[in-house]
Amino acid sequence: QHYFIQSNLRMTAPDSHYHEYTIPLLLLALYIRICISFAPHSGYQDPPTFGDYEAQRHWQEVTVNVPLVDWYRNTSSNNLSYWGLDYPPLTAFHSQAVGWVGHSINSSWVELYSSRGEESYPHKVFMRASVLVAELLHLPPLFLLTPSSNLPALALLAVTPAQPLIDHGHFQYNCISLGLTVLAVLALRGGRLYSGSCLFSLALNYKQMSLYHALPFFFYIL
Repeated sequence: QHYFIQSNLRMTAPDSHYHEYTIPLLLLALYIRICISFAPHSGYQDPPTFGDYEAQRHWQEVTVNVPLVDWYRNTSSNNLSYWGLDYPPLTAFHSQAVGWVGHSINSSWVELYSSRGEESYPHKVFMRASVLVAELLHLPPLFLLTPSSNLPALALLAVTPAQPLIDHGHFQYNCISLGLTVLAVLALRGGRLYSGSCLFSLALNYKQMSLYHALPFFFYIL
């Protein structure tokens, strides 16, 4: 997918022909992700740290209960040795937003200290749903980036296993940084250099992984 994004950094008008298979393939991509989400997440019933699912939940716990100035500091309320925040600030603000939604449903999911290792079924449904919602920032722009007449490419995007397994199986939100990157590519394709630069900066401020795409953006904008 990284190669696909980099190879499309060129000034071409998006294909205006709306292929009849685009929507079915997009729905297939969502269906595959939903199926994967029924599998156990990383660290399931594996104390004391429980895996990346617990890391994402714990960041919601921290950002909801701890003052912003202490999110990245080791304090009595934020033990950095237990899944300390190690992603850029946009990830933290996203965790806070998801955490507040979770808090409004069941405050025990993000209760400071006592919520560690939360693995109830309702919470799992909530967390899995939060990743599916995040895919709205990723899949539609990715399909827009692909020429709609290129059925093999669309099919490949629908069934490619890497990102769905990591985000919906292992448990991550890579789809957000990838979605911001794809939106940046679409902006550049439309000649909107400032918008593309801002969108890619947001991707960088969500996850360091976006640095993999930095050189193509740098040379294109230069």
